[in-house]
Amino acid sequence: MQRTTIAIDDDLASALDAYMSSTGAVSLSEAIRDLVRRGLSARPQAPAEANCFGVVSCTVDQSVRNLAARVPQGRLDRHDEAIASLSVPLDHTTSLDVTLMRGRVGAVSAYAETLFMERGVMHGALSLIPVAEHRSSHAHRGGVDHEHRHLKVLSGF
Repeated sequence: MQRTTIAIDDDLASALDAYMSSTGAVSLSEAIRDLVRRGLSARPQAPAEANCFGVVSCTVDQSVRNLAARVPQGRLDRHDEAIASLSVPLDHTTSLDVTLMRGRVGAVSAYAETLFMERGVMHGALSLIPVAEHRSSHAHRGGVDHEHRHLKVLSGF
């Protein structure tokens, strides 16, 4: 672990204290590490070919013509990348949609940006989780050797 010294103004220090109180962070270092991790993971400048999980969230106005059909069709068109989705009604016309994607950053980001540009889609957010893929061959409980992949979550791209 590296030690870093920073200087922040009084207003930012007060905001950081409030963040610590609201999240239950036990130290300033813990709070700053959490905020840095979140800030870095929210950056869309990850390499396009990097492996990732992507959490795509947005609100969808179901009353916009054909949008209620286009959003699920967009996931079906990417059935090899879409792992799971959830749609929660928020009011009489709006739902909160969350989709978990797996693939390359470029493909996941392109899906999210296309979705966010749809008329009737608002509050779009994409969170990228960097992963590395390793293939290995081994046996479970004395069984026959077989090859499969293991994913490991990384701290950054």
